[in-house]
Amino acid sequence: MIGIDDFALRRRHRYASALIAGGASVKQIQLVPGHASAVITLQIYAHLWPGEEDRTRAVMDAVLGGLRTGCGQGDTATEVIAGQMA
Repeated sequence: MIGIDDFALRRRHRYASALIAGGASVKQIQLVPGHASAVITLQIYAHLWPGEEDRTRAVMDAVLGGLRTGCGQGDTATEVIAGQMA
């Protein structure tokens, strides 16, 4: 059985994790569980913030995803690429 303290801890962790996924800063997250410093927050949650590789991957997915949507026969999206007629 989960105790009240366990439930509150899990709820704060879930809330902080959702805020991180939404782009919140370390200082914003620090306030959620009431950490004395941002260092404590980073020791617990650093793995949840996207790194440089994640940002690079997201940019490339967005670029390539836009190109992929126009890759089919008879697809009108292939007619205009970067403002020019194909």
